[in-house]
Amino acid sequence: MGLGIENTALSPALTRMIGTVGAMVSFQEGSELLTELAGVTMDAKKVERTAEALGEEIAEDERCHTQPIDSLPLPQTLYLGMDGTGIPLRAEELVGRSGKQPDGSAKTGEVKLCAIWSAESCDEEGTPIRDQGSVTYSAALESACALDTAAKRSPFAERVWREATRRRFCQVSRTAVLGDGAAWIWNIAEEQFPEATQIVDRFHAKQHLSDLGKALYGPTHPRAAQWAERRKKELDSGKFPVLLTALRRQVSRSEEARRCLHYFQTNRHRMRYPEFHAQGLCTSTGVVEAGCKVAIGTRLKRAGMHWTVHGSNAIIALPCAKLSGRFQDFWERRTEQTAA
Repeated sequence: MGLGIENTALSPALTRMIGTVGAMVSFQEGSELLTELAGVTMDAKKVERTAEALGEEIAEDERCHTQPIDSLPLPQTLYLGMDGTGIPLRAEELVGRSGKQPDGSAKTGEVKLCAIWSAESCDEEGTPIRDQGSVTYSAALESACALDTAAKRSPFAERVWREATRRRFCQVSRTAVLGDGAAWIWNIAEEQFPEATQIVDRFHAKQHLSDLGKALYGPTHPRAAQWAERRKKELDSGKFPVLLTALRRQVSRSEEARRCLHYFQTNRHRMRYPEFHAQGLCTSTGVVEAGCKVAIGTRLKRAGMHWTVHGSNAIIALPCAKLSGRFQDFWERRTEQTAA
């Protein structure tokens, strides 16, 4: 299997245990947990090497196995969300990367995550509730742009397509793609899922209005919140022409207003919130953001951590497999191949 630890004394059970702790905590904490819970003495470096090797194997397994998951019933509606979150990289990995630093350089690399879930029931206010056990994730530090003109899809677009294939996304009667408004999200959605309803996360849209109110009147001025609240009510009630008019009035005095106007004009068809609500559709990417936090943030964004691209992608594969319920399937395939 190319795990790199086949010829060591590590048993499959111990290897699996290391993969579990490697998905959850730092390598040093993993070493301590193995000692405390299993009586196994293993230094942090060996935990790191073993967890990364196993993560590489799981990542390769994810690329090779896109068979539809029949254990999850097909709902009426499936949601696909995409988002990105930065992780700290080692200095040598940041050379040539553009970012948000004043000089245009980067301090982090962006992990892109895809999540698919269903939400067939609603709360008392008619807001869809995520179905228990329906969420699956796939993520990596990779580009959403094709690396060359010959490539049909970018590396991340390929990842999204594999996840959609496993979840039978295109087989359900209704699909929706949710995102925060980033162009790369809608490019992938339009290319791969042209029939899906596109929805900008309502809270991201409202955050733009709050930020603009503060830019116009000052962060603590009462008029900032009052102005933003009026705009949010216009957004919620579908009074888009009124909202756009209010934004246009500010363009001459504010560059932030110009950018905000462009954002709302560009995404207008993705912000039909009264219509989406009437159809019982999710308008929040909370599931995706939770995935970024649980699968990526709590493991890879701790103080003092700095990753290589190779090492981070290996470790990212571990929590994604576990949170998506694919760890057991991987292990069964691995056991069969080892036995053969």
